[in-house]
Amino acid sequence: MIPGFANRRKFSDLTEQEILALAISSEEDDAQIYRLYAERLRKDFPDSALVFDGMAAEEDGHRAALIALHKRRFGDVIPLIRREHVSGYYARKPVWLIENLGLERMRAEARAMEQGAEAFYRRAAAQTTDADTRNLLGELAAAEAGHGKRAEELEAEHLGADARTREDEDAHRKFVLTWVQPGLAGLMDGSVSTLAPIFATAFATQDTHTTFLVGLAASVGAGISMGFTEAAHDDGVISGRGSPIKRGLASGIMTMVGGLGHALPYLIPDFWTATIIALVVVFVELWAIAWIQNKFMETPFMRAAFQVVLGGALVFAAGALIGGG
Repeated sequence: MIPGFANRRKFSDLTEQEILALAISSEEDDAQIYRLYAERLRKDFPDSALVFDGMAAEEDGHRAALIALHKRRFGDVIPLIRREHVSGYYARKPVWLIENLGLERMRAEARAMEQGAEAFYRRAAAQTTDADTRNLLGELAAAEAGHGKRAEELEAEHLGADARTREDEDAHRKFVLTWVQPGLAGLMDGSVSTLAPIFATAFATQDTHTTFLVGLAASVGAGISMGFTEAAHDDGVISGRGSPIKRGLASGIMTMVGGLGHALPYLIPDFWTATIIALVVVFVELWAIAWIQNKFMETPFMRAAFQVVLGGALVFAAGALIGGG
């Protein structure tokens, strides 16, 4: 039996009081999530923060209506029941996960939250027999369905076309500076700088196991070095490049990935098979780097390809000559 699931209640087994209590706690959670989104965005995207403030206020209104109904029907003591206590109940993704994925991801999650809440209220209304409760739950379902329109109204009020365009551009710029730029630098370093030691070892020993170990050590070592260097040299406060931890992770992981790409083929015992596959991987890596530079850094594709391929070819040649000598 899976721990934690045995003690969950089925939604169909909840009493009407418990359904109301669940709705109240859900509205509290959603309002808090919107406020956390707003706080996260207030510094860089103040207009979008006002939109989430407005959505949090809407959830507060729903909660107040639900509490008033509970007092009329069941008194002041509200049972403690939350999403995690009910099997099959719609879940919310962790706030820390969503807020780290950027402005557009928060907007998308807010839309998904409203859709989940609407489905809950329609199901809850169908399960209640009291006319007042059923009516309120139906109204809340309609309100949640109309939140898309309400969000548009809030955006029109606080987030005009110019402001939205500006915020979207700022969000894209921050994404590039925090994730793409350090990740690209790491991928380039891992893909290019490890070519010489890996292929020098390969041609010098023609031993795939030794070559793989050297490639693994070079990739992991370079990843750790690049990650710490990126995180330590700029705290992101003045430059606006975002969290040093995020940048360090992007740089370190992509450096390691870039090196491992052409080290892993040497797990194959046959030397020439492994080497040919490794060369194909290198070719793909270098063209991928050129594509990323063109898409996110606005570098002309042919210029990016020439720079990356030429640099990679020179490093590979150096490693092959040293190993072959």
